[in-house]
Amino acid sequence: MATSDLINAGINRELSDATPRRVSVIRPPSLTRLNFIANLTKLFHYRDLLYTLTLHRIKVRYKQSLLGISWAILQPLSMMLIFTIIFSIFARMPSEGSPYALFAYAALLPWTFFSTALANATNALVSHTQLVTKVYFPREILPMTYVFASLFDFLIASTVLAGLMVYYRLSPTWNALYAVPILFILTCFATAMGLLFSATQVRLRDIGVAVPLLLQLWMFATPVIYPLSAVPGRLRMIYVLNPMVGIVENFRQTILNGASPDFYTLGISGLMALVLLIISYLYFKHTEATMADVI
Repeated sequence: MATSDLINAGINRELSDATPRRVSVIRPPSLTRLNFIANLTKLFHYRDLLYTLTLHRIKVRYKQSLLGISWAILQPLSMMLIFTIIFSIFARMPSEGSPYALFAYAALLPWTFFSTALANATNALVSHTQLVTKVYFPREILPMTYVFASLFDFLIASTVLAGLMVYYRLSPTWNALYAVPILFILTCFATAMGLLFSATQVRLRDIGVAVPLLLQLWMFATPVIYPLSAVPGRLRMIYVLNPMVGIVENFRQTILNGASPDFYTLGISGLMALVLLIISYLYFKHTEATMADVI
């Protein structure tokens, strides 16, 4: 779908009612509850544009691709194969009783979702200067569409996890349902970081260059290739302040071990995701007023 079609699909309502044409002036929001709720209400009114642009992301990503939607599976699957060879055969990394391939893939799923969402959302504004400078709509929609497109990839790649569990004869328990709130926390955290980085990227293009390096370092600071139990106890209080620790470890624990989540680490992740989401959203709306001038 062309960019002009997207504009028409999401914003045509404004243009059709505009006699005379309505002008929207974007001002930095004041830190009041009414303004915060008003911005969220406005975002809800543009939900059709959010849906249309998210669908557009998914279609464009796999358009004219030989493997198509299989790319959503290949990325975590190929990393799982490499990690299994290196850390299972050579390094003999513990995997808490689960086959290492399954252990690694269950952690790579949420990590790949987060890293893909953040890497793409960071460039969401600077790669759509035409939309940002010419048409009014809540700008936070652009980075959010990349988060939801990555969520779609996550769901596709989850089918491989189900296949691996069948292959290794591992049955999920009712505790696997905890994966739903864990996924919600992960989506909130990815959205928070996407809003923060995309708004900063408008003024500091270093962010876009630094994010791939940051994500590589961040992955090794998250229990993807090793279990949380491998982290020394004296460092664990600081280590769990990384919100991805509670998300990845508890997702793997509820799916593979059939155990209930560790509510302490999950609570830290949930609280940090919520606080960061609010702060990032306020920061994004504050910088939104001058985005079109400096982008």
